[in-house]
Amino acid sequence: MREFDLLSDYPVLKKRYVSKSSRTIKNRIIASLRGKSFYDGKREDGYGGFKYDGRWKIIAKKIFDAYKLKDNSKILQIGCDKGFLLKDIKEIYPKSQVRGIEISDYAIKSSDKKIKNFIIKGPFHNLPFKDNEFDFIVAIGPVYSLNLADAIKCLNEIRRVGKGKSFITLGAYELEKDLRLFRYWTLLGSTILSKKEWIEVLKYTKYKGDYKFNTAKSLNLIKNR
Repeated sequence: MREFDLLSDYPVLKKRYVSKSSRTIKNRIIASLRGKSFYDGKREDGYGGFKYDGRWKIIAKKIFDAYKLKDNSKILQIGCDKGFLLKDIKEIYPKSQVRGIEISDYAIKSSDKKIKNFIIKGPFHNLPFKDNEFDFIVAIGPVYSLNLADAIKCLNEIRRVGKGKSFITLGAYELEKDLRLFRYWTLLGSTILSKKEWIEVLKYTKYKGDYKFNTAKSLNLIKNR
């Protein structure tokens, strides 16, 4: 188990100004449906336009380098949205065997035709795959979108269907003021724990892979006065 930032080269806004009114319960209701409004609607309801721009290519290459994967490795992305990362992996490493699991019908329907057949609809905490099936598993966001019980199930499933190499992100905080900022910003974050609490959860599930804490600091969240 290692804290590691696989996404260090992913572009992040220099500043995100947030406040208690930044995103209301109405915005969160819309986001929870994970439909067109969440992906390609207004920014306060979600991504504000989830379009392919090639930014995941550098992450795709980093995955293979950092985890010493082979050209024909089997890779699973939990919560793959429209499959942009899987698309880039498959284009750069054509022999790779990619799979994605997603709960949004809209995201799957909107995925690139070259990658759509590799994506299935299903829950993140009950993966329909065999034991030790994947050489690498990546989950950017979905773990902490679940309630604690299902997050634990998801971590157990990652351990079950993988071979030990994985990367996940976790919504976390150190100070109460940072927790407030994170809650102002997040639309789908259900389980936001302190870093120490997440470590206890990871130990409980015997998680062996890598993890990154998404925090107010890492997301450049600043209180809007």
